Amino acid sequence: MSHPSRAPLMSLDDALQALLAHVHPLTRFDTVATLDADGRFLAQDVVSALQVPAFDNSSMDGYAVRSADIAQPGTELTVTQRIAAGHFGEDLLTGQTARIFTGAPLPPGADAIVMQEQTEPVSGQDGMRVRFLTTPKVGQWIRRSGEDVRVGDTVLQRGQKLGPAQLGLAASLGLSHVQVMARPKVALFSTGDELVMPGDVAPGDMRPGAIYNSNRFFLRALLQRMGCEVSDLGIVPDRRDATVAALQSAAEHHDLIVTSGGVSVGEEDHVKPAVQTLGELSLWQIAMKPGKPFAYGHVRRESVAGAAHFVGLPGNPVSSFITFLLLVKPLIFALQGAVAQPPVAYRLPAHFDLPKADKRREFLRVRRNAQGGLDLFPNQSSGVLTSVVWGEGVVDNPAEQTITHGDMLNFWSFSDWLS
Repeated sequence: MSHPSRAPLMSLDDALQALLAHVHPLTRFDTVATLDADGRFLAQDVVSALQVPAFDNSSMDGYAVRSADIAQPGTELTVTQRIAAGHFGEDLLTGQTARIFTGAPLPPGADAIVMQEQTEPVSGQDGMRVRFLTTPKVGQWIRRSGEDVRVGDTVLQRGQKLGPAQLGLAASLGLSHVQVMARPKVALFSTGDELVMPGDVAPGDMRPGAIYNSNRFFLRALLQRMGCEVSDLGIVPDRRDATVAALQSAAEHHDLIVTSGGVSVGEEDHVKPAVQTLGELSLWQIAMKPGKPFAYGHVRRESVAGAAHFVGLPGNPVSSFITFLLLVKPLIFALQGAVAQPPVAYRLPAHFDLPKADKRREFLRVRRNAQGGLDLFPNQSSGVLTSVVWGEGVVDNPAEQTITHGDMLNFWSFSDWLS
């Protein structure tokens, strides 16, 4: 009896492309105080209505001069005014200099600043005088109006993630508030009668076959780090009716539903048929290790038009963790009008051997050692969460690729990936 051949595994790159083809930015926006906008994504371009700096100013504490007045070192000029930041000076005439401080406007007539370390005071009968120990060049130590930002410049772009530098720039343009993309609303739940919450049952009282629900904890933390509003729906019983009800309720008020486990084809795996009942589902087998099983689809809403995105992650914790970073993070960024850039690949030497190649693209948990090489965690099983805690990141190892001590590898840092 012949069996139908299995569909070929989808490459990770193709899976990501297919996933993002279904995702469009949210149409909801929030207006938030610039002081509170760290980590948010801009919903519109920021176009400058002014120049930065708004006027020519000094970048040093020193003296404003007319450079033609100082033809040689040792020249002395009379100090006629003192200009602090926030105050404008008077016209600077020939033979005069102005004491000036960092950020203060350049007085009319001046064309250079001499830092105070290159001068020395001189007592004279006609008032305070200064001797200049060097000859200035036109324009030195002057910050010109508009050299940072000009009127009409687009200084921050829609979809850009706001960090400390971006917030400072927005504030320099006078923006007390910015318009940002709404935070994606994400419903998270786990399936499986074997799952137990920490604290509900003591380790010594665990029934045979029961395990603590670790996925719920790291998935919730990952979603929150990505800027999501998370509704934690807990553990859904392994029943078709309970799974349908959980999905139906979650779709009404959320942009994305994330589950872990229950997307295989076993009799107790109810997520797949439940999603198909309420919408549509693509069950992808991805050519990656760990993280082969992955489901994506939509769950229709009943009260309003549209549907919630659905992602079914593998039940094994390392598979779920890695698959989230590779596929769910880009989806969440896309919902906020942004592009999740892949982590920087550092080329580092292997300080281990991997003589047996895998047919799939592997993400090996490793960490850097004192010699600048990479050590491999000894147990690469998808159920060993200690490999992610021990490891600093992963090696992106191509399919059918063995590794010999000294080979240069692509290392992705978890700290970069999670930023």
